[in-house]
Amino acid sequence: MNAQQRRENILQILKDAPGPISAASLAQKLHVSRQIIVGDIALLRAANVDIFASPRGYILQKAQPKDENLYTIACKHGPDEVGQELYIIVDNGASALDVIIEHKLYGQICGQLQVSSRYDVDCFLKKLQSTSSAPLSELTGGVHFHTIRCPDVQSYERIVAKLREKGILFE
Repeated sequence: MNAQQRRENILQILKDAPGPISAASLAQKLHVSRQIIVGDIALLRAANVDIFASPRGYILQKAQPKDENLYTIACKHGPDEVGQELYIIVDNGASALDVIIEHKLYGQICGQLQVSSRYDVDCFLKKLQSTSSAPLSELTGGVHFHTIRCPDVQSYERIVAKLREKGILFE
């Protein structure tokens, strides 16, 4: 298989995937190194293919239905409340797509989350702890935004009410 065929295979795997796929998993499936996959992903992105890197792996950005309910919420909390915030979102039927901060020097910085379940939150928290990384919100004193996908407006309203109750909603 040549490089172009491998990149086409990567695209097909990502199209068929129900969730994120890690570079290591792609490398194993295609019998190449993880670094080859990282390079292929970079070349696909350079060719304007919308591939996002989430904490759990690569995701091919698919066209969203027009009736989708996307909302932006502003939050402020310390590093110990990351899990509580994300659990509130997913327990109310929504997905946290990203985290966004407004950095004084760099402007808007966005990190992909793509968490839709308690399992996803647990994986994110485990990775956060095992890598000794700091959440983006630590750069802004805890202030950050999330784009969330809700099945309906009632789900969004429940999330806002619960985040407000816990003192996490930034108003």
